[in-house]
Amino acid sequence: MSNNLINPNNWIDLYSDYLFNYTIVRVNDKEIAEDLVQETFFAGLKSMKNFKGEASERTWLISILKRKIIDHYRKTNSKKGKAEIRITYNENNESEGDWLEENVSDPFDKTAEDTMVNNELGEAIFNCLTKLPKKQAVIFKMKTIEGIETEDICNELNITASNLWVIIHRARTAMADCLKENWF
Repeated sequence: MSNNLINPNNWIDLYSDYLFNYTIVRVNDKEIAEDLVQETFFAGLKSMKNFKGEASERTWLISILKRKIIDHYRKTNSKKGKAEIRITYNENNESEGDWLEENVSDPFDKTAEDTMVNNELGEAIFNCLTKLPKKQAVIFKMKTIEGIETEDICNELNITASNLWVIIHRARTAMADCLKENWF
């Protein structure tokens, strides 16, 4: 396939809501999600010549968006451990005013207890996954953990979307029950 099969004039109408919903679940911030979708459209415009037509336009845009989300988190995580300084103006009656420096707490600063809880939860999830029937575990990992698109999973496993969602529902229910029993 060639570039003439891509129509960027329709991207906003066709894909903006889907891309936004995909992003907001992953970044949990409306403004960041909107920015990432916009960056995806710009990157798509810049790399239209690289579109080979091996996937649908939407799947191609999602793959660009996934890289944008990863880059966002890399950038955010690279700021970990760097102290932020806030400078505020303090006016009192005896002088013309002072500028004060304050250290701002690092929102990414994790305690040993936080790390331990995350590790325990990860182990509990892994253990619960091993208790699922093989097909449920595979589909749950693909959809929920790896974030693979429904259409791609259905094509790879030769199942319908309805079947996929029934399997996902059963897996999530079993995982929730297992976690309640073994982790909480």
